[in-house]
Amino acid sequence: MKAFENDLVLNGDRIIEHQPAISDKTLRLNLNKNIYGTFSEIGAGQETVRHFFRSGGSSRTIAKAMSAYDKQFSDAIYTTETDGRYVTESRLKKMINHETHLMEERLNREDNPDRIYFSYANTVATIDFAKKFKGHGWVGIRFQTKPTGEYNEIILHIQFKENDVRLQQQTLGILGVNLIYGAFYQHNDPKKLIEHLYDHLDKDQLEIDTINFSGPNFKEVDNRLMSLFLVKNKMASAVMFAPNGQNILPANTLFRQNILILRGSFRPVTVVNMNMYENSLKQFLERNPDAKENTKVIFEMTLNNLLKEGELDEQDFIDRAELLCSLGQTVMISNFREYYKVVDYLAQYSNEKIALSIGATNLLDIFDESYYSNLSGGIFEALGKLFNRNLEIYIYPTKKDDDTIVNSHNLETRNTKIQVLYDYFKNENQIIDIEEYEVKNLNIFSHEVLEKIKNNEKDWELFLPESVANIIKEKQLFT
Repeated sequence: MKAFENDLVLNGDRIIEHQPAISDKTLRLNLNKNIYGTFSEIGAGQETVRHFFRSGGSSRTIAKAMSAYDKQFSDAIYTTETDGRYVTESRLKKMINHETHLMEERLNREDNPDRIYFSYANTVATIDFAKKFKGHGWVGIRFQTKPTGEYNEIILHIQFKENDVRLQQQTLGILGVNLIYGAFYQHNDPKKLIEHLYDHLDKDQLEIDTINFSGPNFKEVDNRLMSLFLVKNKMASAVMFAPNGQNILPANTLFRQNILILRGSFRPVTVVNMNMYENSLKQFLERNPDAKENTKVIFEMTLNNLLKEGELDEQDFIDRAELLCSLGQTVMISNFREYYKVVDYLAQYSNEKIALSIGATNLLDIFDESYYSNLSGGIFEALGKLFNRNLEIYIYPTKKDDDTIVNSHNLETRNTKIQVLYDYFKNENQIIDIEEYEVKNLNIFSHEVLEKIKNNEKDWELFLPESVANIIKEKQLFT
């Protein structure tokens, strides 16, 4: 007998979770007489609904299946987008809203009082003929969990990694089935739902770089934690969320933007962090006056920075996120250990200027050969990738035990041969000192402030921006 549930199966000493076949998932949904909805798919064929038609009993599930490929037809049904694009979150939401409205308007609930409705949609661009752009898409579902109940939504963005249209279509169809199945049978555990989006798929086939849950069944879900879950489980290389805590698409956020990125633990955000941010941004705009109208500042935390004693502390992450969001900052979480990788990632979405703001100690790490043993070209390859877009690095000074101020002019790399490379980029004005700073603040370190907070010492507020200190006390963060 085939298993519909995610049965636990013993495999040696390890308990693994059985993955129902895609046909089993669609059959289970089709055989549930109360689940009923619409499919609207644009750009890659009707790949999701095809699975439901094939598994049998689809008339119990499918109220309508459509694909408005022609742009004029699509605009007539869903209205036009202000930017003229079709593969957007706005387009997806219009599709879901429109189809849900029609379903409520045209179907008589009195005939089927126990029905719970859903509207599934995707709008996708598959790989182009030149195979330069691999393709991406928005996928989402609006659904009820009880008759006449409020609707929930799950909306996600995907990046295709396969190099064949047919394979991408197949991947999209499987993902769609997993999403619909998860919405009805795994919504009580959003992390489990996300994990099972990859049932019968490989992470080499697609990346999920944005996901948001909303609605009454997800009122306790923090979408920032869902972002973190994507990166932790290598479903995404990096994710972003806005000051309001909602996950946002990096491609949209960074498109045609100059980018200033600050990497740190921000545990907590200190006056040094804010001084680095404010003064590096000031100098960046002075050096690049054309960037004043289109510069995005990103505060980045790497997965390494979020690890605590080998385990990821979600509450600790939320505490940091609360502080950065309260300061109105956009946050990125990444799997990028090396700086050249984060610059490579950002350069996918913008051809404009990219700048880093880091401490002098971190600059030493950039010029440390040991970080690049995995590259065939070693440090030369890494620095070539890092600086090839006329990158600017803004350096915040540090202070030695003998009170010597270390900046870009007296910084010495750990290898005299590498010093020549360092001097070259310094002379090219790609390594720039942050000019405004207070010497007294050079002794402030986040980990020491954190200990003061945990030990309830009275002077810790002096090392933080006033608004940050107030939030920590009000919400009892880091305790």
